[in-house]
Amino acid sequence: MSDANLAMAGHSGELLESSPFGIPSKKLAIWLFIIADGMTFAAVLIAYGFLRNASTHWPYPFHDPVNVAVMTFILISSSMTMLMGVLESRAGRRKQAVMWMWLTAVGGAIFAGFHIREWLRLIAEGMTPYKNPWGDPVFGASFYGVTGLHLLHVVGGVLVMIGVTLAYNKGTFTADHVETTALYWHFVDLVWMFVVPFIYLLNFSR
Repeated sequence: MSDANLAMAGHSGELLESSPFGIPSKKLAIWLFIIADGMTFAAVLIAYGFLRNASTHWPYPFHDPVNVAVMTFILISSSMTMLMGVLESRAGRRKQAVMWMWLTAVGGAIFAGFHIREWLRLIAEGMTPYKNPWGDPVFGASFYGVTGLHLLHVVGGVLVMIGVTLAYNKGTFTADHVETTALYWHFVDLVWMFVVPFIYLLNFSR
C-alpha cells in the first residue's frame, strides 16, 4: 500500500474513532446509555405510580427506616469513593485510585447484600411477586420489579468496577475508563434517590 493510501486509511480510522460532538467516544456512549436507561427507569416508576393510585388496598409493609437509611448511606458513600478514584486517576496516582475503586466495589457489594437480606425478610413474611398479606397483591410484583431492576444495575456495576480496576491497575485502561465507569455508577446512585421516596417512604406503615 502506498504512503498516500496509508495516510488516507489512518485519517479514516481517526474519523471513525472520533466523536462528532467534541467529546471522547467512550464518554458519549455512556451518556447515550444513561439517557436510554434513565427513560426505562422513568417508565417503570411512572407505571408503578399509576398502579399505586389505582389501588384501593395498597399495602404499607415498611415499618423500620433503618435498613433503607443504611442502604442509602452506603450507596451515597460509594459515589464519594468513586469520585475520589476519578480524581486520583486524573492526577496519575494509580495506587490511590485503585484503592478508592476497590472501596466503591465493596460498597456496592454491601448494598446488594442488604437488599437481598431485605428481600428474604419480605419473602419470609409472605410477600411474593403474586401475593402479600397486607393488601393489593400487585405491590409485590411492582416492588420486586423496580428494586430488582436497580439491584441488577448495582451488581452489574460492581462486576464492571472490578474489571476496570484490574485493567487500570495493570495499565491496560486509562483514567478515561475510570471516569466513564464513574458516570455509570453515579447514575445508579441517582436512580436510587428516586426509588427510595416512591417505593419506601410512601409505603411506611401508618
